[in-house]
Amino acid sequence: MRFVATATAIALAGMLCSGAAFAKTITIKFSHVVADGTPKGQGALMFQKLVKERIGDDKVKVEVYPNSQLFGDAKEMEALALGDVQLIAPSLSKFDKYTKQVQVFDLPFLFDDINAVDRFQASPEGKKLLTSMEKKGFIGLGYWHNGMKQISANNPLRKPEDAAGKKFRIQASDVLLEQFKALNANPQKMAFAEVYQALQTGAIDGQENTWSNIYSQKFFEVQKYITESNHGAIDYMVVANTDFWTELPKDLRAQLETILSEVTVQVNKMAEELNQRDRQRIAESGNTEIIKLTKEEVDAWRKAMSPVWATFEKDIGADLIKAASAANTSK
Repeated sequence: MRFVATATAIALAGMLCSGAAFAKTITIKFSHVVADGTPKGQGALMFQKLVKERIGDDKVKVEVYPNSQLFGDAKEMEALALGDVQLIAPSLSKFDKYTKQVQVFDLPFLFDDINAVDRFQASPEGKKLLTSMEKKGFIGLGYWHNGMKQISANNPLRKPEDAAGKKFRIQASDVLLEQFKALNANPQKMAFAEVYQALQTGAIDGQENTWSNIYSQKFFEVQKYITESNHGAIDYMVVANTDFWTELPKDLRAQLETILSEVTVQVNKMAEELNQRDRQRIAESGNTEIIKLTKEEVDAWRKAMSPVWATFEKDIGADLIKAASAANTSK
Protein backbone atom coordinates (compact mmCIF):
# COMPACT_ATOMS: atom_id res chain seq x y z
CA MET A 1 0.00 0.00 0.00
CA ARG A 2 2.85 2.32 0.89
CA PHE A 3 4.41 1.67 -2.57
CA VAL A 4 1.12 2.39 -4.34
CA ALA A 5 0.61 5.59 -2.38
CA THR A 6 4.14 6.72 -3.15
CA ALA A 7 3.76 5.94 -6.85
CA THR A 8 0.45 7.81 -6.93
CA ALA A 9 2.01 10.82 -5.24
CA ILE A 10 4.88 10.83 -7.73
CA ALA A 11 2.48 10.58 -10.67
CA LEU A 12 0.33 13.40 -9.31
CA ALA A 13 3.38 15.57 -8.76
CA GLY A 14 4.45 14.88 -12.32
CA MET A 15 1.02 15.87 -13.64
CA LEU A 16 1.08 19.08 -11.65
CA CYS A 17 4.56 19.93 -12.88
CA SER A 18 3.52 19.16 -16.43
CA GLY A 19 0.45 21.35 -16.06
CA ALA A 20 2.53 24.17 -14.66
CA ALA A 21 4.94 23.91 -17.59
CA PHE A 22 2.08 23.89 -20.08
CA ALA A 23 0.54 26.94 -18.44
CA LYS A 24 3.79 28.89 -18.44
CA THR A 25 3.47 32.29 -20.09
CA ILE A 26 5.37 32.70 -23.35
CA THR A 27 7.21 36.01 -23.46
CA ILE A 28 7.92 37.60 -26.83
CA LYS A 29 10.42 40.43 -26.67
CA PHE A 30 9.95 42.63 -29.74
CA SER A 31 13.02 44.82 -30.12
CA HIS A 32 13.51 47.57 -32.70
CA VAL A 33 15.62 50.67 -33.26
CA VAL A 34 13.15 53.41 -34.22
CA ALA A 35 10.67 55.60 -32.36
CA ASP A 36 7.14 54.59 -31.37
CA GLY A 37 5.66 57.18 -33.75
CA THR A 38 7.13 55.58 -36.89
CA PRO A 39 5.32 52.90 -38.93
CA LYS A 40 7.44 50.14 -37.36
CA GLY A 41 6.97 51.55 -33.89
CA GLN A 42 3.21 51.72 -34.36
CA GLY A 43 3.15 48.19 -35.78
CA ALA A 44 4.98 46.74 -32.78
CA LEU A 45 2.57 48.41 -30.36
CA MET A 46 -0.43 47.26 -32.40
CA PHE A 47 0.84 43.67 -32.34
CA GLN A 48 1.31 43.91 -28.56
CA LYS A 49 -2.23 45.26 -28.09
CA LEU A 50 -3.96 42.65 -30.27
CA VAL A 51 -2.08 39.74 -28.68
CA LYS A 52 -3.16 40.93 -25.24
CA GLU A 53 -6.79 41.33 -26.34
CA ARG A 54 -7.15 38.08 -28.26
CA ILE A 55 -4.78 35.68 -26.56
CA GLY A 56 -4.12 37.21 -23.15
CA ASP A 57 -1.02 38.09 -21.15
CA ASP A 58 -1.38 34.85 -19.21
CA LYS A 59 -0.57 32.87 -22.37
CA VAL A 60 1.56 35.23 -24.45
CA LYS A 61 3.10 38.45 -23.19
CA VAL A 62 4.57 40.79 -25.79
CA GLU A 63 7.16 43.28 -24.55
CA VAL A 64 8.11 46.09 -26.96
CA TYR A 65 11.52 47.77 -26.76
CA PRO A 66 11.86 50.74 -29.17
CA ASN A 67 14.73 53.14 -29.89
CA SER A 68 17.54 50.56 -29.50
CA GLN A 69 16.68 50.15 -25.80
CA LEU A 70 17.82 46.52 -25.88
CA PHE A 71 19.94 46.19 -29.00
CA GLY A 72 21.13 48.50 -31.75
CA ASP A 73 20.75 47.56 -35.39
CA ALA A 74 24.27 46.11 -35.45
CA LYS A 75 23.43 43.56 -32.74
CA GLU A 76 19.75 42.68 -33.16
CA MET A 77 20.24 39.79 -35.61
CA GLU A 78 22.76 38.19 -33.25
CA ALA A 79 20.39 38.74 -30.31
CA LEU A 80 17.60 36.99 -32.21
CA ALA A 81 19.86 34.05 -33.08
CA LEU A 82 20.83 33.67 -29.40
CA GLY A 83 17.22 33.89 -28.19
CA ASP A 84 17.76 37.16 -26.29
CA VAL A 85 14.77 38.54 -28.24
CA GLN A 86 12.01 36.70 -30.08
CA LEU A 87 10.88 39.22 -32.72
CA ILE A 88 12.70 41.96 -34.59
CA ALA A 89 11.90 43.92 -37.74
CA PRO A 90 15.21 44.99 -39.28
CA SER A 91 15.57 47.02 -42.41
CA LEU A 92 15.83 44.77 -45.46
CA SER A 93 19.39 46.04 -45.88
CA LYS A 94 20.43 43.98 -42.85
CA PHE A 95 19.92 40.60 -44.50
CA ASP A 96 22.61 40.60 -47.18
CA LYS A 97 24.85 38.50 -44.90
CA TYR A 98 22.28 35.73 -44.96
CA THR A 99 20.89 35.91 -48.49
CA LYS A 100 22.20 38.05 -51.32
CA GLN A 101 18.82 38.06 -53.05
CA VAL A 102 17.31 40.46 -50.49
CA GLN A 103 19.78 43.06 -51.82
CA VAL A 104 17.24 43.62 -54.59
CA PHE A 105 15.40 46.05 -52.29
CA ASP A 106 18.45 48.31 -52.03
CA LEU A 107 18.97 48.82 -55.77
CA PRO A 108 18.61 52.58 -56.40
CA PHE A 109 15.63 53.72 -58.46
CA LEU A 110 14.34 50.15 -58.87
CA PHE A 111 10.84 50.96 -57.59
CA ASP A 112 8.84 53.94 -58.81
CA ASP A 113 6.90 54.26 -55.57
CA ILE A 114 5.84 52.38 -52.43
CA ASN A 115 2.92 50.77 -54.28
CA ALA A 116 5.39 49.04 -56.59
CA VAL A 117 7.29 47.77 -53.54
CA ASP A 118 4.03 46.44 -52.15
CA ARG A 119 3.18 44.62 -55.38
CA PHE A 120 6.58 42.96 -55.53
CA GLN A 121 6.44 41.85 -51.89
CA ALA A 122 3.02 40.29 -52.51
CA SER A 123 4.28 38.42 -55.58
CA PRO A 124 5.48 34.78 -55.48
CA GLU A 125 9.06 36.00 -55.87
CA GLY A 126 8.69 38.46 -52.99
CA LYS A 127 7.04 35.93 -50.68
CA LYS A 128 9.75 33.38 -51.40
CA LEU A 129 12.35 35.73 -49.93
CA LEU A 130 10.62 35.49 -46.52
CA THR A 131 11.61 31.84 -46.23
CA SER A 132 15.02 32.13 -47.86
CA MET A 133 16.88 32.21 -44.50
CA GLU A 134 15.09 29.46 -42.57
CA LYS A 135 18.09 27.11 -42.67
CA LYS A 136 20.22 29.90 -41.23
CA GLY A 137 17.90 30.29 -38.26
CA PHE A 138 15.63 33.14 -39.35
CA ILE A 139 12.05 32.98 -40.62
CA GLY A 140 10.36 36.00 -42.18
CA LEU A 141 6.76 36.60 -41.13
CA GLY A 142 5.91 39.61 -43.27
CA TYR A 143 7.06 42.90 -44.78
CA TRP A 144 6.35 46.25 -43.15
CA HIS A 145 6.63 49.48 -45.11
CA ASN A 146 8.51 52.47 -43.87
CA GLY A 147 8.60 54.51 -47.04
CA MET A 148 10.67 55.96 -49.85
CA LYS A 149 14.08 57.43 -49.12
CA GLN A 150 15.13 61.06 -49.34
CA ILE A 151 18.71 62.31 -49.15
CA SER A 152 19.83 65.13 -46.87
CA ALA A 153 22.96 67.23 -46.38
CA ASN A 154 24.11 70.67 -45.31
CA ASN A 155 24.64 71.68 -48.91
CA PRO A 156 21.92 71.55 -51.59
CA LEU A 157 21.89 68.31 -53.58
CA ARG A 158 20.35 69.00 -56.97
CA LYS A 159 22.81 67.18 -59.20
CA PRO A 160 24.71 63.93 -58.54
CA GLU A 161 27.95 65.92 -58.61
CA ASP A 162 26.77 67.84 -55.53
CA ALA A 163 27.29 64.68 -53.44
CA ALA A 164 30.92 64.22 -54.48
CA GLY A 165 33.37 64.15 -51.58
CA LYS A 166 30.63 64.30 -48.94
CA LYS A 167 30.38 61.73 -46.13
CA PHE A 168 27.00 59.99 -45.98
CA ARG A 169 25.80 57.58 -43.32
CA ILE A 170 24.52 54.29 -44.73
CA GLN A 171 23.13 51.09 -43.30
CA ALA A 172 25.42 48.06 -43.36
CA SER A 173 24.68 47.24 -47.00
CA ASP A 174 27.15 46.59 -49.79
CA VAL A 175 24.63 47.88 -52.33
CA LEU A 176 24.28 51.20 -50.53
CA LEU A 177 28.06 51.39 -50.24
CA GLU A 178 28.37 51.15 -54.01
CA GLN A 179 25.44 53.53 -54.51
CA PHE A 180 27.32 56.39 -52.86
CA LYS A 181 30.63 55.40 -54.41
CA ALA A 182 28.90 55.83 -57.78
CA LEU A 183 28.32 59.45 -56.75
CA ASN A 184 32.00 59.84 -55.78
CA ALA A 185 30.82 60.31 -52.19
CA ASN A 186 32.20 58.69 -49.02
CA PRO A 187 29.71 56.22 -47.50
CA GLN A 188 30.05 55.54 -43.77
CA LYS A 189 28.39 52.46 -42.25
CA MET A 190 26.92 53.55 -38.93
CA ALA A 191 24.32 52.38 -36.41
CA PHE A 192 21.00 54.23 -36.60
CA ALA A 193 21.22 55.41 -32.98
CA GLU A 194 24.50 57.22 -33.72
CA VAL A 195 23.33 59.23 -36.72
CA TYR A 196 21.95 62.37 -35.02
CA GLN A 197 25.12 63.05 -33.07
CA ALA A 198 27.29 62.35 -36.12
CA LEU A 199 25.28 64.88 -38.13
CA GLN A 200 25.34 67.39 -35.29
CA THR A 201 29.11 67.21 -34.83
CA GLY A 202 29.90 67.12 -38.54
CA ALA A 203 31.38 63.61 -38.40
CA ILE A 204 29.15 62.97 -41.44
CA ASP A 205 27.69 65.42 -43.93
CA GLY A 206 24.40 63.72 -44.73
CA GLN A 207 22.22 60.64 -44.73
CA GLU A 208 19.34 58.96 -46.56
CA ASN A 209 16.06 58.09 -44.88
CA THR A 210 12.28 58.26 -44.94
CA TRP A 211 10.35 61.34 -43.89
CA SER A 212 9.08 59.63 -40.72
CA ASN A 213 12.59 58.64 -39.62
CA ILE A 214 14.01 62.06 -40.48
CA TYR A 215 11.30 63.70 -38.37
CA SER A 216 11.14 61.28 -35.42
CA GLN A 217 14.93 61.24 -35.01
CA LYS A 218 15.13 65.03 -35.49
CA PHE A 219 17.65 64.75 -38.32
CA PHE A 220 15.98 67.76 -39.95
CA GLU A 221 17.20 69.91 -37.06
CA VAL A 222 20.83 69.31 -38.07
CA GLN A 223 20.46 69.22 -41.87
CA LYS A 224 19.91 72.35 -43.96
CA TYR A 225 18.62 70.60 -47.07
CA ILE A 226 16.58 67.50 -47.90
CA THR A 227 16.34 66.44 -51.53
CA GLU A 228 13.05 64.70 -52.32
CA SER A 229 14.65 61.99 -54.43
CA ASN A 230 12.52 58.90 -53.66
CA HIS A 231 15.55 56.96 -54.89
CA GLY A 232 14.91 53.82 -52.86
CA ALA A 233 12.78 52.22 -50.20
CA ILE A 234 13.31 51.46 -46.54
CA ASP A 235 11.15 48.53 -45.59
CA TYR A 236 11.38 45.94 -42.87
CA MET A 237 11.04 42.19 -42.56
CA VAL A 238 9.41 40.97 -39.37
CA VAL A 239 11.63 38.05 -38.35
CA ALA A 240 11.57 35.33 -35.72
CA ASN A 241 14.09 32.73 -34.70
CA THR A 242 13.15 29.65 -36.77
CA ASP A 243 13.35 27.20 -33.86
CA PHE A 244 11.37 29.43 -31.50
CA TRP A 245 8.61 30.05 -34.02
CA THR A 246 8.23 26.51 -35.33
CA GLU A 247 8.22 25.02 -31.82
CA LEU A 248 5.26 27.12 -30.67
CA PRO A 249 2.00 25.15 -30.32
CA LYS A 250 0.36 25.08 -33.76
CA ASP A 251 -2.88 26.73 -32.68
CA LEU A 252 -1.02 29.53 -30.89
CA ARG A 253 1.33 30.07 -33.82
CA ALA A 254 -1.66 30.30 -36.15
CA GLN A 255 -3.24 32.96 -33.93
CA LEU A 256 -0.03 34.99 -33.85
CA GLU A 257 0.37 34.72 -37.64
CA THR A 258 -3.21 35.93 -38.14
CA ILE A 259 -2.59 38.92 -35.87
CA LEU A 260 0.69 39.73 -37.63
CA SER A 261 -1.05 39.60 -41.02
CA GLU A 262 -3.68 42.07 -39.83
CA VAL A 263 -1.05 44.36 -38.33
CA THR A 264 0.96 44.24 -41.56
CA VAL A 265 -2.02 45.51 -43.55
CA GLN A 266 -2.54 48.38 -41.10
CA VAL A 267 1.16 49.31 -40.91
CA ASN A 268 1.45 49.46 -44.67
CA LYS A 269 -1.65 51.64 -44.90
CA MET A 270 -0.43 54.10 -42.28
CA ALA A 271 3.17 54.31 -43.55
CA GLU A 272 2.45 56.69 -46.41
CA GLU A 273 0.14 58.79 -44.23
CA LEU A 274 2.82 59.15 -41.54
CA ASN A 275 5.48 60.03 -44.07
CA GLN A 276 3.35 62.75 -45.68
CA ARG A 277 2.41 64.12 -42.26
CA ASP A 278 6.05 64.26 -41.18
CA ARG A 279 7.14 65.78 -44.48
CA GLN A 280 4.69 68.59 -43.82
CA ARG A 281 5.96 69.02 -40.27
CA ILE A 282 9.54 69.27 -41.52
CA ALA A 283 8.52 71.82 -44.15
CA GLU A 284 6.71 73.91 -41.54
CA SER A 285 9.60 73.78 -39.06
CA GLY A 286 11.67 76.26 -41.06
CA ASN A 287 14.84 74.33 -40.17
CA THR A 288 15.29 72.63 -43.50
CA GLU A 289 14.72 73.46 -47.15
CA ILE A 290 13.07 70.67 -49.13
CA ILE A 291 14.41 70.48 -52.68
CA LYS A 292 12.00 69.15 -55.31
CA LEU A 293 13.77 67.74 -58.34
CA THR A 294 12.64 68.15 -61.92
CA LYS A 295 12.20 65.06 -64.10
CA GLU A 296 15.49 65.84 -65.82
CA GLU A 297 17.28 66.12 -62.48
CA VAL A 298 15.82 62.80 -61.29
CA ASP A 299 16.97 61.18 -64.54
CA ALA A 300 20.50 62.46 -63.90
CA TRP A 301 20.56 60.85 -60.43
CA ARG A 302 19.15 57.62 -61.86
CA LYS A 303 21.82 57.53 -64.56
CA ALA A 304 24.61 58.18 -62.06
CA MET A 305 23.48 55.28 -59.85
CA SER A 306 22.61 52.84 -62.64
CA PRO A 307 26.00 51.00 -62.63
CA VAL A 308 25.07 49.57 -59.21
CA TRP A 309 22.48 47.28 -60.85
CA ALA A 310 25.09 45.58 -63.03
CA THR A 311 27.48 45.18 -60.10
CA PHE A 312 24.98 43.12 -58.10
CA GLU A 313 23.01 41.40 -60.86
CA LYS A 314 24.88 38.09 -60.46
CA ASP A 315 24.39 37.94 -56.66
CA ILE A 316 20.74 38.97 -56.74
CA GLY A 317 19.73 37.23 -59.94
CA ALA A 318 18.62 38.85 -63.19
CA ASP A 319 15.21 37.13 -63.01
CA LEU A 320 14.54 38.54 -59.53
CA ILE A 321 15.51 42.06 -60.61
CA LYS A 322 13.22 41.66 -63.62
CA ALA A 323 10.32 40.54 -61.40
CA ALA A 324 10.87 43.51 -59.07
CA SER A 325 11.05 45.95 -61.97
CA ALA A 326 7.83 44.51 -63.42
CA ALA A 327 6.03 45.54 -60.22
CA ASN A 328 6.21 49.15 -61.40
CA THR A 329 3.38 48.36 -63.81
CA SER A 330 0.14 47.59 -61.99
CA LYS A 331 -2.06 44.88 -63.48
